[in-house]
Amino acid sequence: MNEKWKNRIVTCTMALLLLFLSLSCYLKKPDDYSASERRELSSLPALSFDTILSGTFMKEFETYAADQFPLRDSFRSLKTAVDLGVFCQLDSHQLYLEDGYLVKMEYPADEQAINASVNHFLQLYRTYLSEKDGGIYFAVIPDKNYYLAKKHGALSMDYDRLIGDLEEQMSFAQFIDLTGVLSIEDYYRTDSHWRQERLPDTASLLLDAMGISIRTDYTLHTLDQPFYGVYSGQLPVLVNPDTLSYLTSPVLDACTVTGYASLSPQKMELYDLTKASGKDPYDLYLSGAQPLLVIENPIRENGRELILFRDSFGSSIAPLLAEGYAKITVVDTRYVSGSLLGELIDFEDQDVLFLYSTTMLNNGFAFRWQ
Repeated sequence: MNEKWKNRIVTCTMALLLLFLSLSCYLKKPDDYSASERRELSSLPALSFDTILSGTFMKEFETYAADQFPLRDSFRSLKTAVDLGVFCQLDSHQLYLEDGYLVKMEYPADEQAINASVNHFLQLYRTYLSEKDGGIYFAVIPDKNYYLAKKHGALSMDYDRLIGDLEEQMSFAQFIDLTGVLSIEDYYRTDSHWRQERLPDTASLLLDAMGISIRTDYTLHTLDQPFYGVYSGQLPVLVNPDTLSYLTSPVLDACTVTGYASLSPQKMELYDLTKASGKDPYDLYLSGAQPLLVIENPIRENGRELILFRDSFGSSIAPLLAEGYAKITVVDTRYVSGSLLGELIDFEDQDVLFLYSTTMLNNGFAFRWQ
């Protein structure tokens, strides 16, 4: 076969491939949600003279085309396999596999985001807490990169410096060190979060620091279906799935939960089992992302109350902290403006715990005040 025919075959093959992909994109029904990545997918942007002139149409269309590309998950898996297996990269899109754990690199430390986090906490303190008598506490939850980055040779922020700086800047709060009680085994293999069934010692450490000593015998409940966490979709490699478990006790069975995501209070559950088969099974704990909810414990008659400022990690440990308090108010200021809390909470003499992951602190622009 001469060179001329080789060029024709290559050209025709590429043309047919491009035609096939173009027709597939055109005929394919757009997806609204990516189950593997746990996120909403882009929709087709509006086409108008203004959007074309401003350039927003092409910018949004590029995102839409990437999200809706045919066989997108298969191509993502292929790219990951090539990155890790052929080119021997340590990570793919800042995700790596080490000791059976999928891990997200938290690097570099975003000083502006961390400062935004600290300023948000300072504003909460100055506005609502500076003249109150309850104890104020602060604890940092290290992400999985803290435990595995050095072994894998991955980049990582200086966690000791980060925690030390936070302790210094938040001098109004008593710091509780969690790094000694936690280990990599306390986290899911395929997800960013920690496992509730591994947290009784962590909860006891927090409660002891806040002046409450209890020890509880829990009953472990494990769900049948496998749990594929958020990283299993972001880094499509073969890894064993996790299992979801939750803890109960006579005290927790007596607790009531009230949510304030709408104008009228809503009765909720400590563990919403319907969420376990939803888009994000971790939402099993306290129904996932909630701006404000209250856990009341009728058995604990010590009159002690706690306000827990938290991110998503707080969903699974809040029930265990409820063992020690008559009432816990759980607040997530990513979903409720800090300036409105005075209208929603009677700040009196409650204990206050700021409990946040390094991942959240390094993305502090998500907090709301106005």
